[in-house]
Amino acid sequence: MLSVLSGLGLGLSLIVAIGAQNVFVLRQGIRREHVLPVVVICALSDALLIAAGVAGLGVVISAAPWLVDVARWAGALFLLGYGLLAARRACRGGEQLRVDDAPTTGAASDGATTATATRTALAPVLLTVLALTWLNPHVYLDTVLMLGSIAATHGDDRWLFAAGAIVASILWFTALGFGARYLGRWLRPERSWRILDGIIAVVMIALAISLVAPLFA
Repeated sequence: MLSVLSGLGLGLSLIVAIGAQNVFVLRQGIRREHVLPVVVICALSDALLIAAGVAGLGVVISAAPWLVDVARWAGALFLLGYGLLAARRACRGGEQLRVDDAPTTGAASDGATTATATRTALAPVLLTVLALTWLNPHVYLDTVLMLGSIAATHGDDRWLFAAGAIVASILWFTALGFGARYLGRWLRPERSWRILDGIIAVVMIALAISLVAPLFA
């Protein structure tokens, strides 16, 4: 039980932070768009990475650091592109919250309007969340290398430690994705969405810069 709780605590400490993946899950949750597939992809990816770290993949990463550099550049370019798209949405506007659970008859009690934005297809959303997850070099340094190393200190209980970390991932992404819908009342006007996309653009571009900045230090 101690190993499970240790894995749960460390898993939450690594996951609960402002990052590209969390920002994307938050946005999908607020939009109420493909939330379940996004949450499943994030949790399953974390589970695979945690299992790989406990199984010893961290040794391979330590022996071939260029793999992390490849992920660093690829991730930075992807984040930069996504950030620029978010900036474009912020400048152009034209998006409001889709109220999926709005009453089917009569007017909504708070005067909410449905979205004018087109629903994004499932495939691009899944490709985006996969890229944000697997092209992030920190996921290999933190989840695989560091978490795997700490798990090794638990000896025969290392897989219980891994189970705790996996549960932490499932709890976090489920809460983030499905809990984000309650922010919707503040994001129904188009102006609110433009502000949100502006914040997303700044976060994504800043993260892209932070990925490659150490290479020039």
